[in-house]
Amino acid sequence: MSTHPRLALAHGALAVTALVTGSCASYSARTEKALRDFQGGQFARSSEVFGDEEEIGSAFLSGVEAGTVALTAGEWESAQAFLGRAAEASREIEGRALLGAEELGEGLLSWALNDTARAYQGEGFERVYVHCGLALTYLAQGLLDDVYVEARLANQLLEAEEKLYRKKYRAGGWGHLISAIAYELLDEPDQAYVDYLRMEEKGVGTQLAGPALVRLATHMHRNEDLARWTERYGPDPERPEDAASIVVLAGVGLGPTKVEGNLLLPTPDGVIAFAGVAYRTREQACRGLRLVAGELSSETTVIEDVSSVARQNLEDRQLWTHAKSVARGLLKRGLTKKLEDEHGLAGRVAGDLFAIATERADLRHWRTLPDTWQATRLFVPPGVLELRLEALGGRSVDLGSFELEPGETMLVFARSLGTNVYAHAIGGRPIGGDS
Repeated sequence: MSTHPRLALAHGALAVTALVTGSCASYSARTEKALRDFQGGQFARSSEVFGDEEEIGSAFLSGVEAGTVALTAGEWESAQAFLGRAAEASREIEGRALLGAEELGEGLLSWALNDTARAYQGEGFERVYVHCGLALTYLAQGLLDDVYVEARLANQLLEAEEKLYRKKYRAGGWGHLISAIAYELLDEPDQAYVDYLRMEEKGVGTQLAGPALVRLATHMHRNEDLARWTERYGPDPERPEDAASIVVLAGVGLGPTKVEGNLLLPTPDGVIAFAGVAYRTREQACRGLRLVAGELSSETTVIEDVSSVARQNLEDRQLWTHAKSVARGLLKRGLTKKLEDEHGLAGRVAGDLFAIATERADLRHWRTLPDTWQATRLFVPPGVLELRLEALGGRSVDLGSFELEPGETMLVFARSLGTNVYAHAIGGRPIGGDS
């Protein structure tokens, strides 16, 4: 028995609707359990799913998600490999960005059936954080020359976004801080001073950068600068003789999630569908971390507000995405009109269903990013110290006892998830087998 052409057309439109609608939600659906495992500290299970590029459907997202899990677990080489995969996946659009705002804009204006049909290469701010993440992996492994290469690239990509959208983000502090720490470890205080100065100029992480400028200006006898920084941030505080220091670099909480908004505009020639996206900030269980070393303690300060940067960057990009949505809507309305002229009501229904089903917002995003990047630096007397890291509003983790040499810098890489905190200490000499 043959099928009426108009009925077949309607059935075909319904099939397309089901296919597209099902695929749009696939990333969130496929990664929900992996995200829960990550939040619950089941890093091996989470990494197994996130690290499967075929299952995730994006080399970039697979790389950043699995890389973040590996960073949290303290698996530096794996984190480097995964984040390197993400960097390679976004190499083409990064190349455009570094060539200039016009090249980057042309890439953003490319369009397809809908945004989810394109390979995901990351939002602009996400690509910046990929290189910050790589810098962290190198810092953890002591590959200091590679740290500032990645930090510099992160800053260049951020500046390309700022040039494209003609604005300044309250961002960039995280990459500068990582670079500054590396330069201090290399005993290049003049280079570290430049990174702290850039943080101060951008108004990010000044609670940490300001005192660092005072300290380094004192050390390098930059008296004119010292007077300016002392007036702004206070005098250089006294420290124990031959003080060692402990630097905590932490991701706190879980970053924002993307949500979709749709608008259907009926016209005489067919429905025009518009799809939009926004970031929704998550509730955070703890506001920061506190490092306790013997009788001394210091709380982390926000270096970069990831959720705020994400919203600003997306708002700036909306002009491009709305332009693509309008262009696609007009083309699909033309298709609907043609189908109606050729097939009557069935053609109109098929065209409207197709327009509605295929105009979907791209909700893919880096789901394991923290809500904020935070840090603190505590100067301590050399010798043996018992170290503990507390989540403010959550649990604490004992790092163990360490002996620090005069002038030594210990690093603590940390991540809070819910009320739990995960931390890895690098440096010092563990006492009693603790690490």
